[in-house]
Amino acid sequence: MTQREWQIAKLLAEGLSNKETAERLVITQRTAETHVADILTKLDCTSRSQVAVWVTGHR
Repeated sequence: MTQREWQIAKLLAEGLSNKETAERLVITQRTAETHVADILTKLDCTSRSQVAVWVTGHR
């Protein structure tokens, strides 16, 4: 994962929405959505909660 994807994955683990993530990182919501989709694909996950579990195990 890229550094930005790791940042976003950590925010997903905190429960932030795409909109909240975009606001926090000063990016567009669409960019946040794209990063989330890429993260799900790279980690072979089907939900944000699976990403949260993965992040928790890799901190």
